[in-house]
Amino acid sequence: MSVLSLCRLSTALVCLLSTVPSLASAEQVTAAKAPYAQAGNTNKRGDACFSTVDTNAAVHLLSGFLEVWTPRTPFVDAGVEAPAKDNCPAVAKTDWDGIPASKTDGHIVNQAVHDANIAYVVNATRARTADQAVAAYLDDRRGKNASIVDGLGPLTDAWKAGSKQTTTITEVAADATTVKYDDKGNNRGAGSKPDTENKTDANPDMGLAIDFINAASGDGSTEPAKRYFKYGRPYRWSQDVSVVPTLEPAKSGKAAEDGGFPSGHTAEAWRDALAMAYLVPQRFQEMIARASELGEDRILAGMHSPLDVMGGRMLGTATVVYNLNKADNAALKSDAYAQAQAWLVAKSGAADAGALEVAAHAAPLATDRFADHDANRAYVLQRLSYGLPTIHATDQPARVPQGAEALLETRLPYLDGEQRRDVLKTTEITSGYPLLDDAEGYGRLNLFAAADGYGAFEQDVTVTMDAAKGGFNAIDTWRNDITGKGKLVKLGSGILGLSGANSYAGGTVLEEGALVAGSPSAFGRGGLTVNGGSLVLAADRPLRVSGDYQQFANATAKPALGANGAGTLVVAGKAALAGDLDVTLADGYAPTPGTKIEILKAGAVTGTFGKFTVSGHKASLSYGPTSVTLTIDG
Repeated sequence: MSVLSLCRLSTALVCLLSTVPSLASAEQVTAAKAPYAQAGNTNKRGDACFSTVDTNAAVHLLSGFLEVWTPRTPFVDAGVEAPAKDNCPAVAKTDWDGIPASKTDGHIVNQAVHDANIAYVVNATRARTADQAVAAYLDDRRGKNASIVDGLGPLTDAWKAGSKQTTTITEVAADATTVKYDDKGNNRGAGSKPDTENKTDANPDMGLAIDFINAASGDGSTEPAKRYFKYGRPYRWSQDVSVVPTLEPAKSGKAAEDGGFPSGHTAEAWRDALAMAYLVPQRFQEMIARASELGEDRILAGMHSPLDVMGGRMLGTATVVYNLNKADNAALKSDAYAQAQAWLVAKSGAADAGALEVAAHAAPLATDRFADHDANRAYVLQRLSYGLPTIHATDQPARVPQGAEALLETRLPYLDGEQRRDVLKTTEITSGYPLLDDAEGYGRLNLFAAADGYGAFEQDVTVTMDAAKGGFNAIDTWRNDITGKGKLVKLGSGILGLSGANSYAGGTVLEEGALVAGSPSAFGRGGLTVNGGSLVLAADRPLRVSGDYQQFANATAKPALGANGAGTLVVAGKAALAGDLDVTLADGYAPTPGTKIEILKAGAVTGTFGKFTVSGHKASLSYGPTSVTLTIDG
């Protein structure tokens, strides 16, 4: 928002003050226009050169909030002042008292969005269950890392042991309604060097991992933005907001230094969750879900609003991107990842990183509350925007922040940087929501969806997976519904699964390794060419190929036959056959001798399979002009 616009919405005093930033140097203005990955170090308070929307990266990132709310003064000045420095005029402490609708308060710009924002909190706190109240209390009073660590599921205990993490907040005390309890634990754990402040010794097991998590939060404070926007907490906006009774002692008595936007707890949760997801990509999505849950708990606590939480997510994410791209952290992030993986592999009894993926998801929903992928996906998606009213066009092009591809380095290690950017671009949420249409694109990132691979092939995509590198290089699954005009070409020895309701139109080519069809429309609306490697048909219904199917001599088709046509192939065009056919039977599927199964149907069939086997059975094949039939002989 321009200075002139601010003046129209503010008092004469504010208008006078708002002209001061025009004296700032050109260098300051440039800092805010730079990508957050370069300008994150300008997120400061008490520094006159970084006190405005044009000079403070965090305030600039969240400046879309000015379409909802205009603060009393356009400076980082709530409860803090900044002396003159270089060519930057001094910033005086504001007279904002922190009380909504007082004579010193700011102005609501978009009443509908503001009302929806506070109404969400009213409704959520009214409907809050006893269990939710306990969770909200724990996520408030406990160290944030000590809270979100359970997102690691079956790996949690091993992580705690390696990190030497401690917390003193394990339950809600009987007198918590009158006594404020603070966590006396070490929150993240012990780093690689002794820490006198946290009273921890050097940690040889996972000290580098803890160093990395600490580094990922560098320059990540939410205080500068809070003290710029000066937006009250929801319980100060409405008496209908019900704060969790056990958190009444935790309310700040200094409203003028206790702004609600953005949420600091949420930002810290996202910073730590993203750092841990980087170190343990086997639980990437579950850590995203846990960060989202902590943000929701801030609302259920009555302490924050949806916009507060959305702002916390954006700033937390931008902070991690900034720190992942710092040259000083390059060696640390590599060493920390190796250390965390080695520790967890050893303590889980897994053979390698690939087996760790299995171990990381071995627990049922009863003991791992993040075990339901689809439920997690829906939960996170709703809380990216909280369903607030849209205020912009909903068809704006996607934008990807500079350096954001680093977030996916360990989750999608077989893609290059530009490919990871394409993944982020094609999995973003739609535009239009308040706050989220920032210039760089942080607000619209859906990192949960990005961990499931591409959302669209906007051009041809070639993927090379080297199984010898292990982990996700050896095997991965893309679960998104992939659209677009492009083609997929699979190279390398690794295994790639596709399980979405895909509609990409460019066709699919398998050269090496394996492609696994996990859904009937796994390969979209184009043709399928298998030049080499193995094509695994693992869908629970027939795999449908909209174009032609071609299988060459160096390739193998591996259908897993089952009920309802599982493992069979329906080709709209022509099928040209060669190479091998290796048939297995799904668990529980036991066809009797004499059973005939039409394993392939096409507009026309030419050629035959070479080597042919059926696991555990004798069988034969017969070829017709438009079909191939398998007969169980014994």
